[in-house]
Amino acid sequence: MVRPRVGRRSLSVGCVLSCLVLSATASGCGSLVRSQSSPADAPTPAGPGGNAARPRLPVQTPPAEAPVPGAPAEPIPSDPIRLDPILDSPWAHTAQMEERIQQWLDSFQGREASQFEASLVRMGRYREMVAEELREAGLPPSLLYLPIVESWYKPQAVSWVGAAGLWQFMPPTARGMGLQVDRLVDERRDPYRATPLALDYLADLYRRFDSWFLALAAYNGGPGRLERILRRYGQIDQGHDGLFLEILDQLPRETRYFVPRFLAAARIGLEPAGYGFGGVAQDEPLQFDEVVVPDATSMDVVARASQVDQEILEGLNPHLLRGLTPAGVETAIRVPRGTGARFEEAYALIPPEERVTFLEHIVEQGETLTYIARRHGVSVDDLRATNPTIQPRRMQIGQRVVVPKAPSVRGRLAQGGSATSPEEERLVVYRVQSGDTLSAIAARHRVGVADLLRWNSLSLQAVIRPGDQVRIYVPGGG
Repeated sequence: MVRPRVGRRSLSVGCVLSCLVLSATASGCGSLVRSQSSPADAPTPAGPGGNAARPRLPVQTPPAEAPVPGAPAEPIPSDPIRLDPILDSPWAHTAQMEERIQQWLDSFQGREASQFEASLVRMGRYREMVAEELREAGLPPSLLYLPIVESWYKPQAVSWVGAAGLWQFMPPTARGMGLQVDRLVDERRDPYRATPLALDYLADLYRRFDSWFLALAAYNGGPGRLERILRRYGQIDQGHDGLFLEILDQLPRETRYFVPRFLAAARIGLEPAGYGFGGVAQDEPLQFDEVVVPDATSMDVVARASQVDQEILEGLNPHLLRGLTPAGVETAIRVPRGTGARFEEAYALIPPEERVTFLEHIVEQGETLTYIARRHGVSVDDLRATNPTIQPRRMQIGQRVVVPKAPSVRGRLAQGGSATSPEEERLVVYRVQSGDTLSAIAARHRVGVADLLRWNSLSLQAVIRPGDQVRIYVPGGG
């Protein structure tokens, strides 16, 4: 059954976070930009000494009156936000915080300008979905800009510590929320699955610390660590945003920068023209149908059945890491709006044994090429043809072997031909561009990934760089 979607997918998440996620006390969510240093060379403070509470920092007194409240803007994507408990916090406008925010405003307009602009462009794909989830959850609209500082709004983003997705969840946190994270599927990278869970997590952190500044600090640095710091200051019972500034020198370096960096990103996001980003045209929201496949299916098969480029499908399904859905379970796949019915009709005609063209095998201790071939019901010659760089006597644990599964593909390999069509072929030399992947290049030229690997003597884990040349034999002479 085809389920049309307009860039969002409502989920019922319940209260799973209260009992699963917040039990973790060692660390919170990661951040793709955690390696960023402050624009100013701030010295790293000394750690706390023993259990004695350190003297509090002198903190600017907030304005006597908060900004005059107004009704929240509707809709968020087009109107400015006039009232927001984060942006309009009195503590966001102290001299101490304004100085830190200005440093990041300068950074976003200077050395990070190109990344910030690209994130504003990508943001258009998910903006309506995130804003709607925020409205339904009753959370501050400014959290719309949190993925900018977390991941530059890239679903595929992975930080140096292993956090992934728009919201940069660590694997244990994501699994505790019920997200699937394994070798085939990583739902941290699925914006439509991860967003409502991220917002539930943020809401729980706010209820726990009674302050949005502290909730954001806990999101970045971990709630357990923040709780221990507050306990040393005797401030565990009642929180407020000013506590963030009081404990600032006790926080990890990245967490100290996280809140002012977010505030700076939100200010620019609300008024891009005022900060030099007025000419940015955001991407259109993603529109798609959802279809269900009953078992393991290769994305190249889905592409052919729906008659769309595989690269487009990969953009709609960034959580499918290997271009293959899991075996033995039903999996929902997003296809471009209007192609769902066509896909279901064509998919029903594909024999089950032809629905997986290739899969990956990870070599384990003691395995040989012969063993792998027998395990998957293919010949050693098929494996060697599909993996031209493999050295059977030098296989290592963890090495990836591409296994051709579809009988039609193995038949062409056995004949010494291409794993794509046997028609007349023309050689094209393609120069790799920034952002290219082997699967994307194969999809763009309508050839198989295995063929691309074989023609260029590459393995599946090969790294390609801008400027590299890739040999492609285009079917049909054109």
